[in-house]
Amino acid sequence: MKYRKFTGTDYEMSVFGIGTMRLPVINGDMAKIDEEQSIRMIRKGIDMGVNYVDTAYMYHEGNSEKLVGKALKDGYREKVFLADKIPVWSAKTPEDQQVLFDTQLERCDVDYFDLYLIHNIDEFIWKRVLKYNTYDFVKKMQKEGKVGKIGFSFHGKTPEFFKEVIDHYNWDFCQIQLNYMDIEEQAGVKGLEYAASRGVPVVVMEPLKGGMLTDSLPESVKEYWDQAKVKRTPAEWALNWVADRPEVMTILSGVSSYEQLEDNIRILSDAEPNTLSNEEHEIIRKVGEKYNELLLYPCTDCKYCMPCPHKVSIPDVISYRNDWDMFNHNPKIKDDYNMMIEKIRHASNCEECGECEEKCPQHLPIMKIMKESAEIFEK
Repeated sequence: MKYRKFTGTDYEMSVFGIGTMRLPVINGDMAKIDEEQSIRMIRKGIDMGVNYVDTAYMYHEGNSEKLVGKALKDGYREKVFLADKIPVWSAKTPEDQQVLFDTQLERCDVDYFDLYLIHNIDEFIWKRVLKYNTYDFVKKMQKEGKVGKIGFSFHGKTPEFFKEVIDHYNWDFCQIQLNYMDIEEQAGVKGLEYAASRGVPVVVMEPLKGGMLTDSLPESVKEYWDQAKVKRTPAEWALNWVADRPEVMTILSGVSSYEQLEDNIRILSDAEPNTLSNEEHEIIRKVGEKYNELLLYPCTDCKYCMPCPHKVSIPDVISYRNDWDMFNHNPKIKDDYNMMIEKIRHASNCEECGECEEKCPQHLPIMKIMKESAEIFEK
């Protein structure tokens, strides 16, 4: 396993970090984690040199934290930097932040978090962070020995807003979404470079864009990869592109299977910064542009929009809607939609309450997408 320095410390952080937002589940139920397989995966990763494990209050409806706590028994806790995140949007009052934090310690069955982030900062949540003095609360937890390093995860709309957030407090590190499709989205490459200029270590999430860069490749994308002299899998291209940036400390991947874990570790065990050639960067750039031409709605399947109060399976619907355009209105997609998504979870059940759009880190027009999808797939 390769390691990179946590700026300003003697910490050596594994380039690959285990994200626990997409653990294997039972019968497709996100709340029912396959505990045996997930614990085996996490421990195998640690045995292979991974020392960064990431969870959050909302992942798998709270069960991710509990699962991580179980996985880190038997001496594994001492081998990793454990990262968790406070969901400020779940606090009705500033005092609720203490309740949330204590709940997280209890779920994970630990006394402290090595790394603690203010979760999912966007323009809306940032106002709550300032109003509730969330940073000061986390700083208090740090002084009490319950938090190590303080950071934030970012899902705001622009690099300019990212700069506003990172300049506001004396952050120890930050976490941003970055992949070769999204170089100008959210913090983007500009945000990455700005954080580095400030000496703030960067953890990258969504390097594979929720698996979208590795699954069901369009023919036009395959053609570009086939042109490359060096042959790589789609996952190798995507992960190496992120690892090539020297500003990146750790890359989080939400692995859903043992095979994904081993493959990601294999790839990043050899990844060094500044090793991709100009030709390789040019091919990756062209692939990113092609994807952006094809993808109508860039959902990462983070499920922040869930559960829907009207039972709509929002991420699944968006996936089928994107496939409809990406794969040229293949009628099989309509058949799959009606076979795989229960009627009570169809897009037509959307009541346009707008709750999902307030939570979406990608700021997608979800109500519009649901209306379009109902017209396409349910007639």
